[in-house]
Amino acid sequence: MEGIPPRARGYAACVALGALLCTLPPLPGARTPWWAVALLAALYAGGERIARRRFGGTLHPVLLAGAFLLAPAAAALVPLPGALFSHVERRPFLLRRVWRAAHASLAVWAAAQVHAVLGGREAVAGSDLPYALVPAGAAVLVFCAALALLDGGMLALAEGLPLRRACRGLFLRSLAPLAVHGLGGLMMAVLWLSPYGPVAALLVLFPMAVSWWVFAQYHRERAAHQATIRALVQAVDIKDGYTRGHSERVGQASVLIGRELGMDEGRIDMLRFAGILHDVGKLGVPTRLLRKDGPLTPQERRVIELHPEYGHEITRGISFLGEARSAILHHHERIDGKGYPYGLVGSQIPEPARVVAVADAFDAMTSTRSYSRARPVHVALEELRRCAGAQFDPRMVAALTHVIARDGWHPVVTAEEDRPALPAQASDDRSEARR
Repeated sequence: MEGIPPRARGYAACVALGALLCTLPPLPGARTPWWAVALLAALYAGGERIARRRFGGTLHPVLLAGAFLLAPAAAALVPLPGALFSHVERRPFLLRRVWRAAHASLAVWAAAQVHAVLGGREAVAGSDLPYALVPAGAAVLVFCAALALLDGGMLALAEGLPLRRACRGLFLRSLAPLAVHGLGGLMMAVLWLSPYGPVAALLVLFPMAVSWWVFAQYHRERAAHQATIRALVQAVDIKDGYTRGHSERVGQASVLIGRELGMDEGRIDMLRFAGILHDVGKLGVPTRLLRKDGPLTPQERRVIELHPEYGHEITRGISFLGEARSAILHHHERIDGKGYPYGLVGSQIPEPARVVAVADAFDAMTSTRSYSRARPVHVALEELRRCAGAQFDPRMVAALTHVIARDGWHPVVTAEEDRPALPAQASDDRSEARR
């Protein structure tokens, strides 16, 4: 069970115990259609293996169909065989399989309970549409919330993420796909109880397979984008080792600012790319300048100040970056017009560049480098507030200050290197030029 903290293992054990209690036989006299349980479980187990390997998805429509057709205790049995015998890539294999089975079982049980309380099983049996959509929709919401809460708890314990943020993010990301899966599960349940029987219900999975294929293509494209960005960032880190990890932290801080300003997820992704790639232009700067241990001459400073334009040219052919390229070009502009490369003023500076400028300065101040010691977070935020309106956009500074005061600053990369600080004159000179 290496790599998983004891508290997370204890949490997984409690969830497994809860799932076991949910699968206890119903009250005496209640009839359970075991053939339906076995057929749905077999369908889920076989389909799950194909869905995960080929499409990177999961067979939620079958689980939700079980919640709509069966009593809660019987529905909770459907995911167990498929999850317990599923392929797991990382250790500890048994713990991960038990966790996958337990949290799916609990979510299905909760969805079946809500569906039964709202009279959903009678509506499905009588093909009472559109009323059947009401209990089905409520069951899907509960299913989504249960998965988000359980997975969020595991992330909070295993990785130290704030519980509220982890749960909210998981719920919002999975709600739309699960709504589609819920509709597919409802169609399966209605056809299952129709004169055409279970065979007709299986036909619902064909259009679902097409949708999984489309999403799989989308994720493969995103993976290719991520690989491109990682390669560029690694090249910068190799060339300028003193700033190793800086790009990822700037991307993280840019995302925090964007979310605090209420930007949509598309622009949030763009800000992440912009923050991660903002210094890619350093690939065009001579290595001897980036690693120089003494003060920079005015000519050397001007060469380093060309890196935003180099970065803009390097990323010219990467179409998926979109607005991120404007942030790469303009993240050293100042609100008062004294920045570079073009001396833009105020709102002339693109919004993504104003976000990245604040994130870049914040990480530069809170990270230990060869030329400066890390400042405490509150000191860095105070410095940003002091420079707001002259160097930085006050909205971006206020957003970063507010989100850090609420949630704290938890950088994803801590790459501080134990290198001696330079003399004060060199420190001040290089700090301004390198950042």
